[in-house]
Amino acid sequence: MSEEMYMNRELSWVKFNERVLEEAERKDVPLCERLTFASIFQSNLDEFFMVRVGSLQDQMLVNESIRDNKTNLTSKEQIDAIIKQVKKLNRRKDNVYQEIMEELEEHGARLANFQKIGEEESQLLEAYFEAEIAPIISPTIVGKRQPFPFLRNKEIYAVVILETKNGKERLGIIPCTSGGVPRLIGIPGKPGNYMLSEELILHYMPKVFAGYMVKGKSLIRVTRNADIDADALYDEDLDYREFMADVIKRRKKLTPVRLEMSREMDGNVVETLCEYLELEKSRVFQNNAALDLSFVFQIQDIVRKKSELFYEKRVPQKSPQFVDGESIIKQIQESDKLLSYPYESIRPFLHLLNEAATDKNVVSIKMTLYRVAKQSKVIEALIEAAENGKEVVVLVELRARFDEENNIEWSRRLEDAGCRVIYGLDGYKVHSKLCQITKKEEGQITYITQIGTGNYNEKTSRLYTDLSLMTANVDIGIEASKVFQALSMGEVVEETEKLLVAPKCLQNKVIRMIEQEMEHAANGENAYIGLKLNSLTDKKIIDKLIEASCAGVKIDMVIRGICCLVPGVPGKTDNIQVLSIVGRFLEHSRIYIFGCDGREKVYIASADYMTRNTVRRVEVAAPIEDEKLKAQLQEMFITMLSDNQQARRENAYGEYVLETNSESPVNSQEYFYQQAYDAVEKTEI
Repeated sequence: MSEEMYMNRELSWVKFNERVLEEAERKDVPLCERLTFASIFQSNLDEFFMVRVGSLQDQMLVNESIRDNKTNLTSKEQIDAIIKQVKKLNRRKDNVYQEIMEELEEHGARLANFQKIGEEESQLLEAYFEAEIAPIISPTIVGKRQPFPFLRNKEIYAVVILETKNGKERLGIIPCTSGGVPRLIGIPGKPGNYMLSEELILHYMPKVFAGYMVKGKSLIRVTRNADIDADALYDEDLDYREFMADVIKRRKKLTPVRLEMSREMDGNVVETLCEYLELEKSRVFQNNAALDLSFVFQIQDIVRKKSELFYEKRVPQKSPQFVDGESIIKQIQESDKLLSYPYESIRPFLHLLNEAATDKNVVSIKMTLYRVAKQSKVIEALIEAAENGKEVVVLVELRARFDEENNIEWSRRLEDAGCRVIYGLDGYKVHSKLCQITKKEEGQITYITQIGTGNYNEKTSRLYTDLSLMTANVDIGIEASKVFQALSMGEVVEETEKLLVAPKCLQNKVIRMIEQEMEHAANGENAYIGLKLNSLTDKKIIDKLIEASCAGVKIDMVIRGICCLVPGVPGKTDNIQVLSIVGRFLEHSRIYIFGCDGREKVYIASADYMTRNTVRRVEVAAPIEDEKLKAQLQEMFITMLSDNQQARRENAYGEYVLETNSESPVNSQEYFYQQAYDAVEKTEI
C-alpha cells in the first residue's frame, strides 16, 4: 500500500488538537466557551506529552530503529515532527488566549499583570505577598549543599538567575503551587481584578533573594513521562491493588519530556536547566499564556450571570422510551431501549440498578467499571444490592489511566460492602461497558443486559455523546453471561454469535463484514459501510477499508480524533469520506453500520478501531435488532454526515477543512438536543 494513504498516528492526533484550538479561535463561539477550548487544548497536550511522547521516548531508548507501521517514521522523527507542529500551535494558543482575556476585561473579569497595573494596585499586591505568601514559600538556591530539587509533574516553579557580590551566578527556585496559596488572588478593593499567584511570586523574587542581584527570571513547568507498563512491572506475589498504588507514585517521578517557560532567558541558563532535567533543548517551549489554564473556570464563575458569554443552557431530557412509575425491568422486557447521552438523562439506567438492588427475584448484578464519577450513584446502587444479599460481581479496571486512584478507592468500598471485585486480566485492559442483571422467577433464569459506548459516569454523561442499549434479548444475555464467566476466571471469550467481543472476536468479525460488503459490490449491488469512531489506527482494518474502497464500497466515517487513513486519494480511497465533529460536547459514541437497502447490520460499541481496542483489550459491541432503534441510529448517523457547522472534512492531503455548503445550517449536537426537548413536549401534551 502506498504511504500517501496513511497518516501518522501522533501527527493525526496533533491535527485533532488543532481542531480543538480552532474552536477557541472562532468568533461565533461564546467568549467563555472559547476560553474553555483553549484550556482543553492545553490539558490535551499535557496528556499527549505524558503518554504518547513519553512512549516514543521509551521506544528510542530501547531501539532507535523502530518505525511506525504506516508512515515508516522512526520514534525520533515522530517526536521532531510533533515538536515542530506543537510550537506553531502554541503560538496560536498564546495569541487567542491574550485576545480572549482582553475581551473579558470589558465584562468585568480582569487578570492583571505588573506591566499594566498602577501604583495603588502594586502596593496592595506587595502587602499581600509579604503577609500571605512570603511566610510559607520554600526557596532553594542550587549549589553544592543544595542540589537541584525534584520538579513535580505539571507544577509551576519560579526560577531566577542570581549574581553574588563576587560575580558568580546561582540558580534560585521557588515552588508556586503550595497548598496554602490560592491560584487566583483577588486584588484588595478591586472587584473582578485578579492576579495569578505564580506571577506575584515571580515579581517579588528579588525580595526573597535580597542578598543577590537578579539577572533573569521565568516561570517554568515540567511535563514528565507517565507511560508506565504496569503489566511488565507486576509481580504476581504482590497485592495488585497495592501494586497499582505504587505505580501511581512512580509515575510522578518519571523522566521529563517537556519544559515550558513563561519568559525568555539566557541560552546558557536554559541549557543548564536542560542538563539538570536531562532534557534536549528542542523540548523547551516558551509560552506567553499562563502555563496552566485550569484557573479559567474560576474566571468564568465571575461572569457566570452574563448568559451571552456561554452556550445556551441545555439539560439532559427524560427519554420518551420510558414511562414514569412503572418497573424499568418490565419496560425493557417489553422492548429494547436506547439512551442517547447527553441529550437524554442517565436516570433510567440508575433507576434500573436501584430497582435491581431491591427486587427479590434478582439474584445477581455483574458489571465492568472503567471510569466512574467521584460521587458515584452507580457504586451506591451496587453497594445497596450487595447489602441486600444480591451477588454483586464488579470488574474494576485499576489501569484506567489517570483514574487509578479513584478506582482503587471504589474497589475498597465495594469489597467492604460484600461485592466480589476483580482487578482486570493479565495482559488485557477491560474497557467494555457491560452490565448484566440476572433474575430467577418460577425456576426460570432471565437477563437484563446493558451495553454502552461510554463509562458509567453521571458527570460525563452530561458532557460526552454516548449510547446505552438495554435489552432482555435472550441470546445477547447468554453471551454477556459468558463474557462475565470468562472474566471471573481470568480468561477471554473465544467465540461469539451475536456480540463482537475483543480481543478474539471483534477485529476478525469486522474484517469479515467489510469483505461481505466487497462481495455485494462485486455482484453489482449497492455496498455501504458507515462508521462513527473516536479513532482509527488499526492497520489491518484500514487496509481492508482501502480494499473495499477500491472494490466500489461507499464508506462514510465520522471520526472525532485520530484517523490514520487518508480519504479521497484517486483510485485508492476515493470512495471514502471522513468527517470530524468537534463541538460543545465530546463525541464519544461508536456506531458500526454494515450494509444498505434493508440489510443493514448496526452495532454500538465500546471499541474504536485501534489495535489497542481490537486485540489488546476486552471490548464489547452489541447488535441493534429493534427496527425502531436501528432506524434511530441510522438517522443520527445521516444527521452527523449533514453537519455543516461543527464538522470538518479531511481532504486527500490529510488536512481538515470546516465543512461549508449551501444547505440549511445543521449543527448535529444542537439538533439532537432540540429533538430531545421536542420529544418531552410531545409526551406532555
